[in-house]
Amino acid sequence: MPEMEQIIDQLGRAHEEFKRKVETELSEVKAGLKAAPADLTKVNEALDRLTSAKDALEAKHAAEQKRLDDMEKRLNRPGGGGEAGNKLEAELKSMNDLLRSHAGVLQRPMGPEIDADGLRSYREGFKSYLRGGDNRLSDAERKAMSSGSNPDGGYLVHADTTGRIVQRVYETSPIRQIANVQTISTDALEGMNDLDQAADMVMLNETTGPSETSTPQVGTWRIPVWEGAVEPRATQKLLEDASVDVEAWLARKTADRIARGQNRRFALGSGANEPRGFTAYPVAATSDATRAWGTLEVIGTGVNGDFAASNPGDILFDMVGAFKDAYLQNARWVTRREVITKIRKFKDAQGQYLWQPGLQQGQPQQIIGFPVTVAQDMPTLGAASLSMSFGDFQEGYQIVDRLGITVIRDHLTAKPYVKFWTRVRFGGGVVNFEAIKHIRFS
Repeated sequence: MPEMEQIIDQLGRAHEEFKRKVETELSEVKAGLKAAPADLTKVNEALDRLTSAKDALEAKHAAEQKRLDDMEKRLNRPGGGGEAGNKLEAELKSMNDLLRSHAGVLQRPMGPEIDADGLRSYREGFKSYLRGGDNRLSDAERKAMSSGSNPDGGYLVHADTTGRIVQRVYETSPIRQIANVQTISTDALEGMNDLDQAADMVMLNETTGPSETSTPQVGTWRIPVWEGAVEPRATQKLLEDASVDVEAWLARKTADRIARGQNRRFALGSGANEPRGFTAYPVAATSDATRAWGTLEVIGTGVNGDFAASNPGDILFDMVGAFKDAYLQNARWVTRREVITKIRKFKDAQGQYLWQPGLQQGQPQQIIGFPVTVAQDMPTLGAASLSMSFGDFQEGYQIVDRLGITVIRDHLTAKPYVKFWTRVRFGGGVVNFEAIKHIRFS
């Protein structure tokens, strides 16, 4: 994809520029030419922006590929032909074209004058474009929409909708992508804890018989399901007369808000009438061998709200060293962007930077060789904050889905408004307390 290649190229050049400025800064400090570090804010912001753009483009491509796969499955079902099949085939072709171009935008050359039929095509094309974008337009509709003359149909394009719709970006934490997710049909998910071991073997001699040894015991864990809901509303007249699909717009906004609310609780939830986030459990600065089950291990930086002034990257290696090998195969860092910004200047004993950008498609940014998940819902960096976690979240954190997003459309109880009662049932909690650990900034 040309856009992806361009972003990766820019990301690589920005990383080299960042390293060059850091090296220049260090050499000037050592030579006594400068007492304070240079301001690398702009370079850091560029790295953040390019990394986020790369991640967003990969997520968009994955969503489009999933939609394409779903359409292929529907076409391959018995009875997939006929009019519905033709529509699917047309949409499938459009999606294939979109995946190839990926960055295609609607072209608007000045076309010839259009007649009455063209005017109708213009109107239908404009509606289709507002509702579904370029991939919903036929060739005739594209041609009709190219007119810029008011008498020929340009008056249909109102001034307040010809520009792009500016949407505020709300960040979220993609915890669902890294945790274990299971759909259930009851009000809780339960499992077994096998934490005990058999007694050590007893050595026997010729005249000594075997004696009874202790038997290992098992326990259980339980993740309850909680219910969350929102209720946006719109007037019946607005739903009927708007030139865009207000109901679909509300559905997208509501689904996004619910997803962000879930992700925030998977990280920070208290466990009281909501899921329990992985940063909300008791912590202790003790190893797996001595720490009580139900408590997560923490390693302190030695400085409130920051890394140590001397050898700040050592704690990252200490964190990796605290894990059993079985958890490191699928381990990753989960932290906020401002923590990553600090780590970008850290080096190992050989002078290599500990942070590396993802310079290939599908490859995330890494810290000392482990992938990084940016989660802005993590605790804000401060004294004693748990702003950075590490571990195998597939093994350690369990997300439970009882019921996906359901909507009840109520047009009776609040006339003239139509209410969209939107609810979801879900849960979450840590199930393996060896698989996740925290860095505590204290």
